[in-house]
Amino acid sequence: MTAQRFLTRTGGKTKQAQGKATSTGATDAGALVALDDTGRLDPSVMPLGIGVQVDILPAGEALDAGDFVNIFDDAGVAKARKADNSNGRPADGFVTAAVSSAADATVHPLDGVNAAMSALLPGKEYWLGTAGDVTDTPLDETDPANANKISQQLGKALSDTELRTDDYGYVIL
Repeated sequence: MTAQRFLTRTGGKTKQAQGKATSTGATDAGALVALDDTGRLDPSVMPLGIGVQVDILPAGEALDAGDFVNIFDDAGVAKARKADNSNGRPADGFVTAAVSSAADATVHPLDGVNAAMSALLPGKEYWLGTAGDVTDTPLDETDPANANKISQQLGKALSDTELRTDDYGYVIL
């Protein structure tokens, strides 16, 4: 869809202009705001503290869209890697876009909707699985094979691609 325009007076002449979909800061002060290509306001036009709260961290390994990630210390640098219930890596958040190793990953905190999932069953609960994935079956805490694994409930599916997450915490079995 073509962006809507408005008439403005500049230098004594009437001209067509278009609102700004993104902001670079003070240089855009006073500009009219336009919706972006998704029909929403870009986070750059929102006041501080309003909008998506994310962390930009280097990826410690390649990450796929929808992966749940663990934030870890790599020689004094916080990095993101795939969360995994089998090796002591609880989920701290998730990514919605694929990222190659060492590239910057946008990590969304738990308590949001991970809309980059697939094959979920709406209304079903999900727990942390392996390699950044989820499982609809919680670990059996009485099974000796699950000793030292992480049991972490992540949330409930809203659709086949959306998981509403919550920060329930986790338990080491």
